[in-house]
Amino acid sequence: MLWVVGLYLAGNNPYGPKRLLAIFVPPIAVVFGQWKLRQYYKPDGPGILKSIGTGLLITFFAAVCSAGGVYAFARVTGPEPIARHLVEMRQILENSKPMFLKEKNGRKQYEQTYRDLAYSAQELAADDYIRKLLLGVLLSIPGGIFLRK
Repeated sequence: MLWVVGLYLAGNNPYGPKRLLAIFVPPIAVVFGQWKLRQYYKPDGPGILKSIGTGLLITFFAAVCSAGGVYAFARVTGPEPIARHLVEMRQILENSKPMFLKEKNGRKQYEQTYRDLAYSAQELAADDYIRKLLLGVLLSIPGGIFLRK
């Protein structure tokens, strides 16, 4: 959330590609939480279920808090930053259109990407939630397996 506010205050698009740099915060929190759990249960370790469960729980809460923060930020700042974001994303899509058209089914992919742009605070929050949840789950399982003992 602080990253999004910082981007906004610096005059950057708080919903654009730079926002994705904050996607790594929940996975780092997951691995850190699993590591601390492993330290707590020394010398035997927490076991695989506790370790993976802790990672999934941290992932869920981090994704919910992040999405809630993005939603609240979007509601407080109003529709202007979202409108600027849409203009910027449409321009990026237009610039990358030749790359889309070179691929098989490129026109369909281009049109789908264009339709999938987030137009509201709810859509931005849902996008943030899904991205962070998926990445967190993908790291929770191997992290839990690795840090189980």
